[in-house]
Amino acid sequence: MVKELQVAGVFAENTYFYIDSHSKSGFIIDPGAQPGIIYETVMRNGWTIEKILLTHGHFDHFGAAEILREKLIAPIYIYPQDSVYLTDTYLNLSANTQNPITVPHYEELYDGEVIRLKENSGFYLKVIHTPGHTPGSVTFYSPDEKIAFVGDLLYEHGPGLTNFPGGNRQVLEDSIINKIFTLPDNTILYSGHSSPITVAQEKELLL
Repeated sequence: MVKELQVAGVFAENTYFYIDSHSKSGFIIDPGAQPGIIYETVMRNGWTIEKILLTHGHFDHFGAAEILREKLIAPIYIYPQDSVYLTDTYLNLSANTQNPITVPHYEELYDGEVIRLKENSGFYLKVIHTPGHTPGSVTFYSPDEKIAFVGDLLYEHGPGLTNFPGGNRQVLEDSIINKIFTLPDNTILYSGHSSPITVAQEKELLL
C-alpha cells in the first residue's frame, strides 16, 4: 500500500510510505522535512521501515532522512551520480536557506536494481534511472502494483524543472518518453509536489 504524507520545510513536499500490508514492513521515499511527524506516523501504524529511498539529491526530498536513519535504524539509498548532492549544499539547494542540510551516511543503488523486503522478497521496487531533473534522479517502480515514485521528474501538469545545477531539459524529456511512457498506461505516478496521475493522463499532456 501507498500512504502519502505532505511535509513542509522551505517547500511543501510529498513523502511516501510504501508498505507491505501483511508484514507491515516497507520503505520511506523522499522524507523531505518534519522527521518527528514522519516518525510518529511510522510508530502509530506499527510499521517497520527497512530502507529510506531518495529519488534525487535536493534537500526538500531528504531533509528528514538523517534523523530518521538514526531513529529507525534504516539506511539511506541514493543513485551514485546524486550522492555528491547529499554533502554539497550548493548542489542540494539548501545553501541559501536558514538551515543548510547535508547527509553524511548513505548507500548507493543502481539502475535496474530490485529493492526487496527481508521477509517478503515478492514485495519490491525496481530502480529506473531517469535523469534530467538531476543527473542521478531515479524512479522507483512496482510492476506488480503498477505504481511509480517519480520524484521531480514530472508532475500532474507536465515535466519537472531543469533550471537547477545538473538539470537538463532534453535529458529529462528523454527520460519521460523513453522510460516512463514505456510503462503500462494505467501505472500511477506519484510525484514530489503534485497529485498522482496515470501514465496515460501524462501522455495526453505531453504527446
